[in-house]
Formats: sequence, structure tokens, C-alpha cells
Amino acid sequence: MNILILGSGGREHALAWKVKQSPKCGQIFIAPGNGGTDKVGTNLDLDAKNFAKVESAIKEHDIKMLIVGPEDPLVNGIVDHFRAKSEFDNLKIIGPDAEGAKLEGSKEYAKEFMKRHDIPTADSRTVTMENLQEITKYMERWDPPYVLKADGLAGGKGVIITEELRDARESLRDLVEGRKFGKASEKVLLEQFLKGIEVSFFVITDGNDYRILPEAKDYKRIGERDTGLNTGGMGAVSPVLFADRAFKEKVNTRIIKPTIEGLKKEGVKYCGFIFFGLINVGGDPFVIEYNVRMGDPETEVVLPRIKTDFLDLLIAAADQKLYDTEIEYERFTASTVVYVSRGYPEFYEKGHEISVGDIRSVLPFHAGTKKQEGKLVTNGGRVIALTGLGKNLGEALSKSYSGGENIDWEGKRFRGDIGFDLKELGQ
Repeated sequence: MNILILGSGGREHALAWKVKQSPKCGQIFIAPGNGGTDKVGTNLDLDAKNFAKVESAIKEHDIKMLIVGPEDPLVNGIVDHFRAKSEFDNLKIIGPDAEGAKLEGSKEYAKEFMKRHDIPTADSRTVTMENLQEITKYMERWDPPYVLKADGLAGGKGVIITEELRDARESLRDLVEGRKFGKASEKVLLEQFLKGIEVSFFVITDGNDYRILPEAKDYKRIGERDTGLNTGGMGAVSPVLFADRAFKEKVNTRIIKPTIEGLKKEGVKYCGFIFFGLINVGGDPFVIEYNVRMGDPETEVVLPRIKTDFLDLLIAAADQKLYDTEIEYERFTASTVVYVSRGYPEFYEKGHEISVGDIRSVLPFHAGTKKQEGKLVTNGGRVIALTGLGKNLGEALSKSYSGGENIDWEGKRFRGDIGFDLKELGQ
């Protein structure tokens, strides 16, 4: 089976690496891929948002399965594009249609969906130009911190959390009036802050049944001890020991099952991944956000922990036969540390040559890299994620960090405290 994976990040590199392990896998193509994905497949120089070019590639390379990595093509209807053409009736697609993708494409829609199906989440208000002044005044009634979220897609950076009312009001005006994130912040959610510890859950679903993948914990802030600006993710670990059997059962019964059932009730045909960004508040899970694809860099720790043939799961999902599958996890711990460019997540530098020494102790998943005149150079904010595997968190992290000592470029940056909070909890 020839497979096309759309995207260019560490998530797509990890997906290609995992899928390639299946005996059912033929050729793998990654579009556009990066400077590392060519080691597991063939990079295709095309934009995932150009559906006509994707269509041509599928025909040219006899693609039987399309895996859509990033959210943008899903929100903009790539699945609908192919489902509308009978010549692609036999193409297996992993990813929801545009209606299902609204769970991530609009935070307002996601909130209303959760309310309709009694899924626990924080209270919120939607802010637009029409009610900006009213909500700005209303904010006095809420206790800090203040959470502001751009309604649309903002590359993982559309969330602002501040302790000061004045800063929150300024940020709100900047988002709505100043269109800080363009169309994505035409609407903004003012959300109640929930105090707890975050954890990410993932499922693969065929729209009727689902299988729960290993959980993970992501670290979004650029600075150590979770300070500074939000990023696309600076590291992740799996498993998360505070997510014990009792907590997982609550997640399944209160959140995952009602979400799948809610989509069915509303007539949404959903085949693909759902990411549940959760917060554990005193042992009870609440939804912070949905994503309609695998998270990044969580994918880099989740996929290594899946023992089951991953392609078998994807085929079963596409064929609506997940009921006939089981999933088995590896028992080891996985950690990943993301090494980034100087200046990220704001203005960052590109084009620095990357020197790579002995990194055999880790799984390297490239993101912002490319080949240029025979050299590997930086080509993004998040450059590479190094995943370590070990019998416990300490051993896994030791590999992720020691691997980082053997890869370098001008301006390399990273967080030195990934997993710090879990180690303090005794994991």
C-alpha cells in the first residue's frame, strides 16, 4: 500500500517512521516533508493546501491511503474535496471532513458542542468587535488569571494567559481590534482559568468506534518552569502517571465517549484522530481544547509507545472496522525535547548549518530542517525533537538531553526542565 502523508513537521516525520514499520506499507511519500523525512520516504515538493497538486500526486504515485497531518488542510476541506469525486472512492483518508474539523477550527463551535453534550469544560464568553467594550468591563467580575483564546487557527500560539486585568484588556483589544492573528482572532474566547495539571489524550476513530492511544504531557511555554510565551510545544513525555486507571475511566466516560456519540448524533462523519487537551482539576478532567489531528510534539512520544501495528489501526479506521481491533502499549517511558531556533516563537533565524554527531541513543524527528546544497540547515522555529526511551522518566530524559549535546547549530535553544513537574510528583 502506497501512502501519502501531508505535512512538514516532527509529527509527520514520526507518522512516516511508525507507518513504515508495518509489513503492509509500500512506498511512503511526505509532502512537503523536511530534511529528515527523506530517510523514511520520498519527499514531494508540494503545498498541502493546494488540493489540485495533492490530487495529481495521488494519481501519479498510486496512493491508496492519505494521512493528513496538520489542521489547516482539514479545516479548509481537503477531505470533502476528495470525497466529492467518485474516482477517489477507494482512497483511504485519515482525517475528518470540514464539519468535523470545526472542533479545532473554531473554539466557539467547540465550546457550544461541549455544552450540547454535557462535556466538562471551563466557562467562557465570546468576544467580537460588537461586544468588545461590554466584555472589557465585564472582565472585572472574573478572578485572575485571565485566559484569552483566538477562535480560529493560530499555529498553536493563539492563547494568552495573564494575571493582570490591565494586561488582559490590552491583549483582548490587540487580538480583536488589532487582529493579532488575522482572521483567527476576529472572535476571541475569554475563558475561566482552571487550576490543575494538563494532560493530552488521543483517539483514533472511524466515527462509530474508537481506540485510545497512549496519553502524553506537553510543555508549551518557551521558558523553564512554564514561563514566557506559548509555543507549538517544547517537549513531551508519556506515560503520565497521575493519569491513573480511575482518571482514565473518567476521561473515557465523561469526555471521549460523549464526544464520539455527539458527533454521531449531529451527523458528522468523522474518521481520524481526535486530540483532547485536558486539565486535571482535583482528580476530575476538563477539556481545554480539541484538535482534529495528532499533537506535536506529543506524537513523537505517543507513537513509539504503540506496540500494535499502527497501519493496521489506520486501515481499520478508514474501513470502519475499528470494532475488530485491539491496541497494545509498550511498557517503557518516552520523552522528547524540542530544540529550537534563536528567537522562537517570535522572529527566528533560518539557514544555519546543523552539525550532527552520534545520536544513536535517541529517535530524531525533524521539523524545521531542509537540505540545502547538500547540507542540513535550519528552516523553522522548532528544528528537531529528540525522543529518548527508557524504563522510567529519568532514563528517557537523560537520553533526550544527552542526544542534544551531539547536535548543534548557531542559536540552538531548548528547555532544560521537560518533565520537571512530573519528577517532583514522583514519576
